Order: sequence, then C-alpha cells, then structure tokens
Amino acid sequence: MPQLDLAGFPSQIIWLVITFVILWLLMAKIALPRVGLVLEERQKKIDENLDLAENLRDEAQGALDAYEKSIADAKDNARGSVTEAVRQMSDSAQARHAEKSEELAAEIKEAEARIDAAKQEAISGLQEAAATVASSAAEKLIGASLPSDAVRQAVNTAMKERST
Repeated sequence: MPQLDLAGFPSQIIWLVITFVILWLLMAKIALPRVGLVLEERQKKIDENLDLAENLRDEAQGALDAYEKSIADAKDNARGSVTEAVRQMSDSAQARHAEKSEELAAEIKEAEARIDAAKQEAISGLQEAAATVASSAAEKLIGASLPSDAVRQAVNTAMKERST
C-alpha cells in the first residue's frame, strides 16, 4: 500500500497541512461567517417574536383587566339598578298600602256611621214599640189610657238605665 510507505510520508503530511489550511481558511472566511449571520438573523427573529409575544400578552392582559373591570362595573350597576327598583317597588307598595288603609278607614267610618244610624233607628223603633206595648198593657191593666208623652218618657228613661 502506497499510503503506508514511509518514503511518501513527508509529501503526504505537506499536502495534509496545505489541504487543512485551505479548508480552514475557506471555513473561517466564507462558510462560518455565513452560518454566523444565519444564526444571528434567527436569534434576532426569535427575539423579535418573543418581544411581540410579550407585547401581545401585555395587551391581552390589559384587555382582560378592562373586561373584568367592565364586568365588575356592570355588576355594580346592576346591583344599583336592582336596589333602586326594589326601593321604588317598596315605596310604591307603601304608598298603595297607605292609600288602601285610608280607603278602608273611610269605609269603616261610613260603615260605623251606618251601623250607628241603624242602631239608633232600631232603638227608636224599639222605643216606639215598647211605648205602644206599655201603653196597651197599661190600658188593659188599669182600664185607662195614659198620655203617650209620659209613656215614651218612661220607656226612654228605662232604656237609658239599661244601657249604662
């Protein structure tokens, strides 16, 4: 094998060094700077994407905070509206209750007045009937008729004594 011949070693080593230097120069001057540029561009793009993602995340967080604030405001507004509606209904119910109470009190007074009038009418009817009965009874017992004014006055006095 010619590669293992010791007489050809120095020329092979020289060509190995020359090839290594040429490849090293090509890699150092041409290929590695291009690879470095590609890596830098990729890193730059990754950093830009990360910054954009962070900005979008901050915007989304801001939108979420605004949404949550608007939800809380809406809930507070709804609570206030419900409270106001309940207060208005309560006021309305109290006003209707007071109005109905006044109407019922007026009706009760009217009914009491009618009852008193009916009572007075019944009492006067009773007094008349009692006076007539007393006059008839006295006429049958004593055989003489009594003056109607005296009989009425006696019946009125007896009824007053009974009612007290």
